Amino acid sequence: MEKQKKADNSYLVQFKGIVKRFGDVVAVEKIDLDIEEGSLVTLLGPSGCGKTTLLRMLAGLETPSEGDILVKGNRINDTPVHKRNLGMIFQNYALFPHKTIFDNVAFGLKYRNVSKSEIKSKVAKALQMVRLPGVEDRMPTQLSGGQQQRIAMARAIVIEPDVLLMDEPLSALDENLREDMRREVDNLQQELGVTTIFVTHDQREALSMSDKIVVMKNGIKQQEGPPEEVYNNPVNHFVADFLGHSNFVKGEIVGNEADFTHVKLKDNSVIAVETSENWKVGDQAEIVFRAQKIVLETKSEATPAGHDNLFSGVVKDRSYMGGEISYFIELEAGNTLHAINMVKSTPYQKGDNVQVRVAPRHCRLLSPES
Repeated sequence: MEKQKKADNSYLVQFKGIVKRFGDVVAVEKIDLDIEEGSLVTLLGPSGCGKTTLLRMLAGLETPSEGDILVKGNRINDTPVHKRNLGMIFQNYALFPHKTIFDNVAFGLKYRNVSKSEIKSKVAKALQMVRLPGVEDRMPTQLSGGQQQRIAMARAIVIEPDVLLMDEPLSALDENLREDMRREVDNLQQELGVTTIFVTHDQREALSMSDKIVVMKNGIKQQEGPPEEVYNNPVNHFVADFLGHSNFVKGEIVGNEADFTHVKLKDNSVIAVETSENWKVGDQAEIVFRAQKIVLETKSEATPAGHDNLFSGVVKDRSYMGGEISYFIELEAGNTLHAINMVKSTPYQKGDNVQVRVAPRHCRLLSPES
């Protein structure tokens, strides 16, 4: 018992068996999640997957139907919102349009018995941290969208929260500004060391900012782990498909050799997959490999290398994306693969014959799904 208690105390936030029902609809189903102090954890998934509902339960805006939420080891299910010491940042900033920036940022402090002189000092410090010093007397409408988001961040951090909650905070910004604000949030979180839970449906935000990603679907946690682990080792089709551009092919295990498993596809071609898992001959499996891991070569360039999988195909379509080109390759057997390659001096064109190379170490085997 003592060992378990010590492990629990190493986490700042814990969700234990959390269920949320709205009538007959189960929005969140049996979520267990531990969040370490000082980390940035992203809840990632499509609309309606339960990520915002989970955040709202932590904030006290919704009540769990089952389970417990703990902060610093204390159960907070019945703790009022204003006593949870949480900073919150929303998609629409939620600034008071009729109040000055000073009053917006100071709002949470005025209910915490903080002296006027200390409020002034804390507001100035918070604005300095979000790189907007000296705007105390302005109104929100006098600031740009990115500046308003910074003010929302200042208001959230000025109370020195135990946990910072961010619900799609960057989705209302244009792409260039989102990139800038992504770095702002990441840098500020590291500087403050505040435990942060970030909700998004944007895989790039999740991959670039997180210490841990929690992928959700239909209220159920699908996978959690560091960005590299979740990206490179997805546990199922949904995670692989949602987090990146992936190719999927189904086949049957026909052999094992050292660290390689050989999979026969419907067209009788065989793909080698590097794996240490115990797959048996005759097992049905799905192979996944990322579009960025496919190497396209001309036939003159293509030479067999070790266990590399090499296939012939034709460029059926392509999209120029600046530094990269997205290709759709139809293989001789009829399968179409998606490849994303850096732009070469002479990019491939529609109709070009190419060789498709996929290293076994970049392939993953998944159990087939209906």
